[in-house]
Amino acid sequence: MASAAAKNSHISLIIIVLLLGLATLPASAEECESKYAGGCHDKDQALKLKIIAIFCILATSMIGICLPIFSRAVPALRPDGELFALVKAFASGVILATGYMHVMPDSFDDLTSPCLPDRPWHKFPFTTFVAMLSAVFTLMVDSFSISYFKKKLSVSGTALEAGGGGDGGEHKELQQPGFGHGHQHVENVNAEQLLRYRVVAQVLELGIVVHSVVIGLSMGASENPCTIRPLIAALCFHQLFEGMGLGGCILQAEYGFKVKAIMIFFFSATTPFGIALGIGLSNVYSDTSPTSLIVEGILNAVSAGLLNYMALVDLLASDFMGPKLQSRIKLQILSYVAVLLGAGGMSVMAIWA
Repeated sequence: MASAAAKNSHISLIIIVLLLGLATLPASAEECESKYAGGCHDKDQALKLKIIAIFCILATSMIGICLPIFSRAVPALRPDGELFALVKAFASGVILATGYMHVMPDSFDDLTSPCLPDRPWHKFPFTTFVAMLSAVFTLMVDSFSISYFKKKLSVSGTALEAGGGGDGGEHKELQQPGFGHGHQHVENVNAEQLLRYRVVAQVLELGIVVHSVVIGLSMGASENPCTIRPLIAALCFHQLFEGMGLGGCILQAEYGFKVKAIMIFFFSATTPFGIALGIGLSNVYSDTSPTSLIVEGILNAVSAGLLNYMALVDLLASDFMGPKLQSRIKLQILSYVAVLLGAGGMSVMAIWA
């Protein structure tokens, strides 16, 4: 499972780079005003700000995703504690608002741009259509992955019983601290939950990575320091809180050090990578060419559908319908407040980002 997670992360980045490569193709129609354009235009100043942005966003991304992962040193922040439940609810609200308030509006702007022809882009709501398909596809991945690993787990459990309780390779990998209780049935139940946490963490990271590269590429190609300045602050806060949400999922997934390091790297490096790529391609890349608008718009719509599904189904619904919050009304109410605070804070940031 660990090697599969590492492999999936590499494949995801390769696919994203290939898709973004399409955006650098020469424009086939007249370009329009950039969404980052305006009266403030200074290429040298913009370059300095973009270099600052790379290091600031990298640092805040690493802090955000590492806080939950290394929280085991703080007893109050352990996954079974009340404070962790509130932090996770807050971060889930951030991820939900990211999909609805940041990613989806960007897709609407791209796919309804006056730079694109009326047919078909202005005659059909492609953003919501692609987001809907993305959510259904995410459900399929979620469902089939869980079914597949449950079958493997069942076969592994049968082999263990037949062999007198010896350690099988698959079972041994899942036997992480806090998930073994001696009884075979309890071990299998906990292993199934662990598998679900791992699927959620991987799919969630994929959605975040897609959007991070896209927004980084757009920012890297901009030459408007007046819009870059507030965008740096907004993206730093964005990455900090979004990283906390993803870090909580990675913590619950009980990955080994190698896979944790890979997932931390991909989350932290994708936005700075996108900015650096935008700087390097600034002479050939244009965020207003029809090809670029279509590629960015579709990628953002895919990311929006994925993030909205993950936030509502795998994070919020899973926790709020679970026994921990259902049996404690006060904690449930506080968690709802945390969700609203996270979603509200990220919604306000949409003014600048």
